[in-house]
Amino acid sequence: MIRRLLSRPVTWLVIAALGAGAAVGLFWFQPWRLVTNTTVADQLSAADSPASVPAAAPSSATPPAESPAGSSTKPVVVREGTFVSHEHDTTGAARLVRKGDGTHQLELVGLDTSDGPDLRVWLTDQNAITGTKAWSIFDDGRHVELGRLKGNRGNQVYPVPADVELDSYRSISIWCKRFSVSFGAALLQ
Repeated sequence: MIRRLLSRPVTWLVIAALGAGAAVGLFWFQPWRLVTNTTVADQLSAADSPASVPAAAPSSATPPAESPAGSSTKPVVVREGTFVSHEHDTTGAARLVRKGDGTHQLELVGLDTSDGPDLRVWLTDQNAITGTKAWSIFDDGRHVELGRLKGNRGNQVYPVPADVELDSYRSISIWCKRFSVSFGAALLQ
């Protein structure tokens, strides 16, 4: 019976189609990433928290004035927030830091989320809310991609381009570009 089935061209076409479908499915979904982890240990800035910054300190993208001796000031956390889970459990914190030279960087502190295909770090104008409706809102408005997610665990640093108007953006999303869904997000306050 098996010999008779294998002698038919239709059988070989079905086997080839199933094999091709399985290969495409494995490539697209990458199911092994559900059990893999990449830990990153970028050097975080020794930034002051917003509570320790004097009230007159600017919170926008305006660079700070340099000290009289010509040296720049210490890094300062401008805004920060805690991650909420969306498509996948996500914990940790995000903080926007103004460095001494006036440039900004995003720091992900203690990030822990699932690994996934095509994950990106987005600065967005959407609020980081909870619930399944929040999973797909981050590409509805404006967003700036700061880069590919370096790893799904640990501390990570991403430079913010100088032309980004930080006051226009509210949150950070760990965005799966392939499936247009947020793994988790943090509201920057």
